[in-house]
Amino acid sequence: MNTREGDLIENTDGCIFDVKGLVHPPNKVVAFIRYVPDPEGNRERDGTRYSKFYSLSKRYALLKQKYPQYLVNDPVFNTLLCEVPLEDIKQHYRPAQGLQDLRNRNNLDDAELTALQFMEHLKENSGVQWSKLGVSGSILVNLHEASSDIDLIVYGSKTGYRVQAAMKEMLEDKNSPIKAYDLEGLKGLFDFRSKDTITSFEDFVRTDSRKVSHGKFRGRDFFIRFVKDLNEISEQYGSIIYKPKGRARIKATVVDDSESIFTPCSYKVANVKNIEGTKVEPIEEIVSFRGRFCEQARSGETVIAEGKLERVKQEGKHDHFRLLLGSKPSDHMILT
Repeated sequence: MNTREGDLIENTDGCIFDVKGLVHPPNKVVAFIRYVPDPEGNRERDGTRYSKFYSLSKRYALLKQKYPQYLVNDPVFNTLLCEVPLEDIKQHYRPAQGLQDLRNRNNLDDAELTALQFMEHLKENSGVQWSKLGVSGSILVNLHEASSDIDLIVYGSKTGYRVQAAMKEMLEDKNSPIKAYDLEGLKGLFDFRSKDTITSFEDFVRTDSRKVSHGKFRGRDFFIRFVKDLNEISEQYGSIIYKPKGRARIKATVVDDSESIFTPCSYKVANVKNIEGTKVEPIEEIVSFRGRFCEQARSGETVIAEGKLERVKQEGKHDHFRLLLGSKPSDHMILT
């Protein structure tokens, strides 16, 4: 199906899942439940009401209740994942197609119109092609509310870096309709994210106040997810095996942040010191499948990070270790 981060899928029961990552098992898609038909839900589409689930813990609990058969101890990633069989998928929502649909329609509501205007403004200032942009989230599946965020997808490395540079310029331009979060906006984002990612507000402000991937456009929150093009994805399911090796808290220097804007994101690190937990070496990278850890640190900066240690085994290459962030609320990455 060529599914990837930012896509959404709908199963035969009408439940909608968001696709995670770029690598999927044969005949399955790694995706986590997001919208569920519910007579008491506060969202509606085509006469059916839906509830939206945010936190990972609630999503796992719902999966155990409704779709325990989807929860798999994956032999490649060696962790519990939700894997939806292809035969259970009745609809595949692609962000690029979702954006094209918005451009072709005339009867857009305010959320849809603002999303389209944001992408028009971004395209004009970055010079990227329409085909490299997409709309995701609730707008893609027509389950948005009047106050819904704009979830934008940017495809490809070169396109991503161009958009990143354009966003930096626009956020510094006082006359631009694209605004960085002020302290009040950061507090709102912190209150939402701290429910399942524990950190101090001070540390949160130090990292998130300088990110170009989020902010406000004409008063509406936006989040940009940068995703690799399909022809840039070299990893195949099973070509790399990830083995859990406990948990650790480390101090390290970021030596390469070139993959930090993408989801999944990664940071090459050196001068690694173990502060707490399992001691292994060499730890060569810090990675995450969660967008909140993108743009978290820059090359040359020193960070303290806590997460799950994994041995990375790839034929023809030396084994190394990585620190994976995002599976527990205590996972974090802060600047020293």
